[in-house]
Amino acid sequence: MKHSIHYDLSTLTELDIYLFKQGSHTKLYEKFGSHMMTHNGKSGVHFSVWAPNAQNVSVRGDFNDYVEDTHPLKLREDDSGIWEGFIEGVEEGLTYKYHIVSKFHNIVHEKSDPFAFYSEKPSKSASRVWSLESYEWNDKAWMKERFKHNAHDAPVSVYEMHLGSWMRKVEEENRYLSYRELSVELLKYLKQMNYTHVEFMPLTEYPYFGSWGYQVVGYFSATARFGEPEDLMYLIDTLHNNGIGVIMDWVPSHFAVDMHGLINFDGTALYEHEDPRQGYHPEWGSIIFNYGRNEVKSFLISSAMFWLDKYHIDGIRVDAVASMLYLNYAREEGEWIPNEHGGNENLEAVSFLRKLNESVYSEFSDIMMIAEESTAWPMVTRPTSIGGLGFGFKWNMGWMHDSLKYMSYDPIHRQHHHHQLTFSLWYAFDEHFMLPLSHDEVVHMKGSLINKMPGDNNQKFANLRAMYAYMMAHPGKKLLFMGGDIAQFSEWNFEKSLDWHLLENPLHSKLQKMVSDLNMIYRRERALYLYDEKKIGFEWIDDGDYQHNCISFMRKSDDADETVYILCNLADETRDSYKVGVPFEGEYEEIFNSQSTYYEGWNIGNTGPITAKKEQMHGREYSLSLTLPPLGVIYLKRVIKK
Repeated sequence: MKHSIHYDLSTLTELDIYLFKQGSHTKLYEKFGSHMMTHNGKSGVHFSVWAPNAQNVSVRGDFNDYVEDTHPLKLREDDSGIWEGFIEGVEEGLTYKYHIVSKFHNIVHEKSDPFAFYSEKPSKSASRVWSLESYEWNDKAWMKERFKHNAHDAPVSVYEMHLGSWMRKVEEENRYLSYRELSVELLKYLKQMNYTHVEFMPLTEYPYFGSWGYQVVGYFSATARFGEPEDLMYLIDTLHNNGIGVIMDWVPSHFAVDMHGLINFDGTALYEHEDPRQGYHPEWGSIIFNYGRNEVKSFLISSAMFWLDKYHIDGIRVDAVASMLYLNYAREEGEWIPNEHGGNENLEAVSFLRKLNESVYSEFSDIMMIAEESTAWPMVTRPTSIGGLGFGFKWNMGWMHDSLKYMSYDPIHRQHHHHQLTFSLWYAFDEHFMLPLSHDEVVHMKGSLINKMPGDNNQKFANLRAMYAYMMAHPGKKLLFMGGDIAQFSEWNFEKSLDWHLLENPLHSKLQKMVSDLNMIYRRERALYLYDEKKIGFEWIDDGDYQHNCISFMRKSDDADETVYILCNLADETRDSYKVGVPFEGEYEEIFNSQSTYYEGWNIGNTGPITAKKEQMHGREYSLSLTLPPLGVIYLKRVIKK
């Protein structure tokens, strides 16, 4: 077949070029890259690529046996730096790369298409011609009601996972599951565990499996490791049809150094900064985007928009926001360049993040934009109109660090660290928080969650059960990384399956059952989520009983009858006849006990109703006298007689 090339058409309008150069184009994927089309009755593919410092650009691929110069693209006559052309006879699925000769030093690069929708399976690196229009979505009902599931006043319990190591077929050379297989196995698990959402670690195409997806080359390409783009769509569609939201980890903070990617794209620092003090990430050995370049802004915003648009993603967790906000992130003195005011704030990144959030929320008001931001940067989740960054949620890293540190102490020493248990409530309502126990806490010799807990085996499990119960009652949405809900002893290993065999042991299987029950209680009890970001939804009963390692508080909704009373005893001694002030008379009963035998606990707690006496305690008119199990958390509710 003849593969002639034509230059007498363009998918790009003058408005496209203007918006691209202004940093305001939010859907570049509709125009850039490779698009199948018909021209003068001939089918083929239109290619367009941004390479302003190239001397010439040509397309090499299956269709021309990867010859370098038979199909050159033409530079537009404007100053956009875009090369384009229509090649007849190119079909879907064929692979290709751009052969780019730079104006400078005759540098020659073989580049993957930055806008490719699909790529070869790594370690191969060519792009594929692909259309995403053939898949027919069946999630209209979910999309119509999605706003209810992603709202600040909704229950959000997220299962974070890495697709390549969640479950493997050991009998089939330890292979990971495909998108289609996950639509069966993962769905079954999420429903069993009562999670509301799943968060996938990055699925944008990446070369090195050991980067877990965080060293990206294909910002519009779903990784081919697990199947075709339509297979991922089917997985998301299936989850939606079963009431489960999908969040994707997305990485605008840095990109891979692999030479077929964005680095030195046209022989110059096109997507990145030329100065390594601005353009190189010393901590991760990766390349930092130039957020001050408008075309790069358009590229990144379009990438986020692409996943929301074409894949019906319900939320985007933006990775490593702190590294974007600070010019001196992971750098010593002299290794960074201050901003125009002499400060360490990356003003261009701040501007980009605000524009990103404004853009995606204006198009998809019912999604979640989630910042992984580990510092005290103000107003991360406040509107850009009042100076905020405009995110919907922020990971509460302070809560995570303090809580895990507190729980790591032997109970006899916890009284000296009581503030680490209570301090998070001083700022719990400053942002719209999500409480993360993420993959970062179970890698790089940090130990698994169960092994962060002190004591013998039974004490470790009791502590972990208490930690999860405390987390579920604390203001903020919830996130737990895979393996945590089965108390996996080993750190996460991206090259192998989770240790599912542990569930043969009742300690592990019953802890898993407890997490499932906690998720169900959380979803059922409005008081545990309705006012997550408002002070009216939380009230201390007693935050000062450090001598007994105890805290107690209320979670409240707009109905006093729905109030849940949470009592935590993080000492290894039972507290008998422990008095707690409550606002109402009547009977109260346990609705949850982390030390129940049902969860392989120690069978210590309160059976039957507990009657409130008219005896003042903790500034309240009534009080309860009850038993607090050691290393345990109980939830109470008032018995409402109708």
